[in-house]
Amino acid sequence: MPIVLIIDDDRAIRHMVSHSLQRIDCEVHEAEESQQGLNLVLEMKPDVILLDIMLPKTSGLEVFQRIREIDRKTPVIFITAGTDSATAIRAMQLGAFDYVTKPLDLTQLNTLVQSAIESKQLMNIPVAVEAISTAEVQGDLFVGSSTQMMEVFKQVGRVAKQNVTVLIRGESGSGKELVARAIYQYSNRSEEPFMAVNCAAIPDQLLESELFGHEKGSFTGADKRRIGKFEQCNGGTLFLDEIGDMTPLVQGKVLRLLQEQKFERVGGNETISTDVRIVAATNRDLEQMVKNGEYRADLYYRLNGITINLPPLQERGDDIVKLIEYFFSKVRLELDKQEVVGISPDALAVYQAYNWPGNVRELQSVIRQSLINTTGTVIVPDSIPAEVRHGRRSQVSPQKSKDDSGIDIGSFINSRLKANSTDLYAETLEIMEKLLLTRVLQHTGGNQTRASEILGITRGKIRDRIQTFGIRFDSNVLVEGEKDQDGDQE
Repeated sequence: MPIVLIIDDDRAIRHMVSHSLQRIDCEVHEAEESQQGLNLVLEMKPDVILLDIMLPKTSGLEVFQRIREIDRKTPVIFITAGTDSATAIRAMQLGAFDYVTKPLDLTQLNTLVQSAIESKQLMNIPVAVEAISTAEVQGDLFVGSSTQMMEVFKQVGRVAKQNVTVLIRGESGSGKELVARAIYQYSNRSEEPFMAVNCAAIPDQLLESELFGHEKGSFTGADKRRIGKFEQCNGGTLFLDEIGDMTPLVQGKVLRLLQEQKFERVGGNETISTDVRIVAATNRDLEQMVKNGEYRADLYYRLNGITINLPPLQERGDDIVKLIEYFFSKVRLELDKQEVVGISPDALAVYQAYNWPGNVRELQSVIRQSLINTTGTVIVPDSIPAEVRHGRRSQVSPQKSKDDSGIDIGSFINSRLKANSTDLYAETLEIMEKLLLTRVLQHTGGNQTRASEILGITRGKIRDRIQTFGIRFDSNVLVEGEKDQDGDQE
């Protein structure tokens, strides 16, 4: 029978909670002050502790820290008066399992205690993944031993020292920039600059200036000369990501540079010579774009000197366990969560069951969120974001808003603050982008050309976001995992 310890100076609260927990077959012990409670922690070794923040003489936060010195695995649920949000936030930062406010919702409390008991039990099972040494997680590394990735490694080795253009193909988030950096690091240009430009992330009108630079006065806002990436990267390697999103004008200038290693700045007449090796990447079907007249065939053939195909994560077999181990160890150091020593078998099974549509990038993000959500010494399933546990792609439906579904961006922000997010800016922007893109596609009936005009971005960028966010088209515009109008789950 699970043992629950209540440390609270309010006799009525202790009696009420004790009576409620006995209904779910818990053995309950009570303490009315801190030292008595600490003695019972040592004596009873409880599975869960309910701790009042406002204890006489000693703060509940101080008691919590002493409990953590005794046993870091025991989940502690704080009981608060509900008036001091700063104290509650501090409790979560220290590693509390959760907190409840007075007046207590006993049904909710029982559910929370049961969850904490399960978490404690999982922590006592030998971990499926342990942290690796600090030396092994320094920098960005290629991780994997699957047949597909071994072929990628071989191709990098063959092409790195050859002064040819390389085209890396693969889904968004599969690690194309890591391949580009590996080519650079093993090349004869490794002592020269390496620069990366995401052609899909820069507005069309600015991409030409970003690559080639501009002269003062060449357009509105050009108040001084700008040196572009091709000039800055002279002698080095330039990684052009999402090269399928270049406008025809930029495509023509890049083609000339590949042919002659010469270009002019925007608004300039001076011909500038440069020596840059280009490594390009795309997740788009360039051959079909050439057939549709959306991409220059001569540029495609120039870029496609050597092609490296990067497999999606779901096709990399046991590599996922190696990647989980690597990212867990790396992010654990970044977040200074070294008290978290591993990942439980059940949590590992959740990771392995998910299909990872966002590939390696999504895996790293989910491991980060899991570590932030972990209050004990082991990542357990409850620490994993709900969309991964339930196999859904999106945490919040971008097709909904507070007006028609009750989803509130403010509430999302508050929930992430409560979870001590360290990447809230990016998380909120992603939610807003999903909402905006899906709204506009609904408005246009799925017409991507019209949506491109409304949003002021290229069709290529829209296609990229559709794939990234898992947007599908039938009678409605929906996101994977969301319900259609008839309430059917996809």
